[in-house]
Amino acid sequence: MCEKNAAGAPAIEYRDVTKAYGEKTVLGHFDLSVREGEFLTIVGISGSGKTTVLKMANGLVAPTAGQVLVGGRDVATCDQVALRRSIGYAIQGSVLFPHMTVEENVGYVPNLLNGRDRERTRAAVRKWLGIVGLSEELLGRYPAELSGGQAQRVGIARALAASPGILLMDEPFGAVDEITRAQLQDELRRIWRETGITVMFVTHDISEALRLGTRMLVMSEGRMEQCAAPAELLSSPASPFVERLVERERRMCRLPGDELANCPMSGAAARI
Repeated sequence: MCEKNAAGAPAIEYRDVTKAYGEKTVLGHFDLSVREGEFLTIVGISGSGKTTVLKMANGLVAPTAGQVLVGGRDVATCDQVALRRSIGYAIQGSVLFPHMTVEENVGYVPNLLNGRDRERTRAAVRKWLGIVGLSEELLGRYPAELSGGQAQRVGIARALAASPGILLMDEPFGAVDEITRAQLQDELRRIWRETGITVMFVTHDISEALRLGTRMLVMSEGRMEQCAAPAELLSSPASPFVERLVERERRMCRLPGDELANCPMSGAAARI
């Protein structure tokens, strides 16, 4: 088991982590500490190592060298099944079980954890369905009967149904339209604010990352370019790569560098 946090330990910690597939290194000497209750967004071009970092937190990818700790404990020494059941995981398109109803999908992990306590599982399903803004009328429907936005909300509810302390999200809103995406972003910010959960959120959308994150990690070629609050990234890019990445958002602010902290975009994290 890995769920108990050591006193003062970060929620997730990467210590000199390297990941290689044969001669190809996708992550090199990577260090990062994710604080409890933090909303960390991760951006970078394809192949930069974003998803590798995310999947190391729940043991889906093992490091070639270094350590990944969850709650102060090395993921490599944990019961992997228990670890994954204790961490919420949501990906693009929600990937629901097509042969299961909404109720069965959302209740899948709680049912495993609660054993025969079906009422407790049902209560958890209804609670989280309500939290993500869905009606109980959907409980008996199958994934094929849902809209893209509904399916994504069900996926988020399923990831949260066991009340995990950590939620990992990999391009969760990439398959929905812009209006639905904005609604889902608002729902996720509200859920994060109300639950205090630790979130790691991978996205290709720079505006989304700036809007959602309390901190934003920018990656390139398996290394960290910068990890800072949105306002700092906009006002003080640490490298030409980061500067190019956030240039559009900087122009949208239409403010000189020393006033970027007052930009509505850079102040998004403070409003949630």
